[in-house]
Amino acid sequence: MKTNFSEVQLADPQVAEADKILKTCQHFGFCTSGCPTYVILHNENDGPRGRIDLIKEMLESEEAPSAQTVAHIDGCLSCMSCMTTCAVNVDYMHLVDIGRAHIEEHYKRPWRDRLVRNALAYVLPRPALFKPALALGRLAARLEHLVPSSLRHAVQIIPKKATQTDMGALNEPVYPAQGVKRWRVALLAGCVQPVLSPHINAATIRMLTRFGCEVVVPRSSVCCGSLTLHMGKHAAAQEFARQNVRAWTRELDDNGLDAILVNASGCGTTVKDYGHLLRDDAAMAEPAARVAGLAMDICEWLAKMDLSEPETPRRYRLAYHDACSLRNAQKVTSQPRALLRRAGFQVADIPEAHFCCGSAGTYNLLQPAMARQLGQRKAMNIASTGPQLVAAGNIGCITQIGIYSGLPILHTVELLDWAYGGPLPPALQNLSLEEIAPEASEVQADSRTEQTIHIVNNKDAGDSNVGVW
Repeated sequence: MKTNFSEVQLADPQVAEADKILKTCQHFGFCTSGCPTYVILHNENDGPRGRIDLIKEMLESEEAPSAQTVAHIDGCLSCMSCMTTCAVNVDYMHLVDIGRAHIEEHYKRPWRDRLVRNALAYVLPRPALFKPALALGRLAARLEHLVPSSLRHAVQIIPKKATQTDMGALNEPVYPAQGVKRWRVALLAGCVQPVLSPHINAATIRMLTRFGCEVVVPRSSVCCGSLTLHMGKHAAAQEFARQNVRAWTRELDDNGLDAILVNASGCGTTVKDYGHLLRDDAAMAEPAARVAGLAMDICEWLAKMDLSEPETPRRYRLAYHDACSLRNAQKVTSQPRALLRRAGFQVADIPEAHFCCGSAGTYNLLQPAMARQLGQRKAMNIASTGPQLVAAGNIGCITQIGIYSGLPILHTVELLDWAYGGPLPPALQNLSLEEIAPEASEVQADSRTEQTIHIVNNKDAGDSNVGVW
């Protein structure tokens, strides 16, 4: 693609990076086949190829972005499915974030939008603020008919009851290994997850310490920066990243770390990208790259530990949902499935595994109509596999799918912790599940991760069009 940036424009590092990315795009269009918004809306500007053109025109222009351009770019989920089918490896992930940062700086949204977006960007990354906000949300849910229509989807997402756990608050900076210490790892506590589902971190720490890991959770670590980054608030995301890099670098220099573990895949994608996010910061570029090189998803690390089979395997039919950030960005697909199968579960792949569930950070809060269609579609595909349980590696996906599916949805590490001697996960309490016969559990579903072509009558889109990909 030919670009027309001026020398003055190219002096901006963000524009210079966008220029290099844009020039790689050949407009072949393979990217559109897996884009959820394009498949549903059939609008070129709501697909990656159209959005690339819009970002180019927006960055080249000396004028503020138009409302139409902003709407099309806001509609992107950042699921990165487009990057898995692109023939020339266009770096769409970084290009769309550059576009969002440009919008944040040069476009004045309606005041209600600014209020909501600024509130989300400030409250969600800070557990001390998010926890009371969540309590207020639960009160509002009791009077849902009085809640403005634009906020009702947000109220629906809120878990009806707070989850109790003995380790949910992660009050200790160090959790010693049980028995012989074999590794020392850091865990990102996160921001939304420990408030919504503290039992996920509790299960993670039990699983790690059980098999010889000393786990450190530095008190100075904070939100990974993902939420603010994908809302165009680039400077805020960088500051979160700097705080984490400093916290983990101190641990590295003092007592060493074998890995920096993340159990929310959206956060993991951002932490693994810290080297890029802070590349222009002379003081932080090298330590940020060092931290990014040690970052791993929890399932990557557990697979590396080469766990033996549990003494009491859990024999249940399970559908595994690939979080987009784990499948498309981090390419972590085989490890969670292999771990679950070793733990006794019969694992089925979900049709349209590459298709986003509609969570996507704050997307389901800011784009509720599209998020609803995607959530319903994902729930339908999950149900088609006939599972007893659903596993996923991202708190956003777990929360979003839970709105539309009546099945128990758990984090992968919760199921593994349960299989290896941990307590019954909260989502399974007061449920009666029948274990399948050992012979049946050994018949495993196909574990291939290639995208599959499906033909779906898209009733949820409000028409009878057929999407093919």
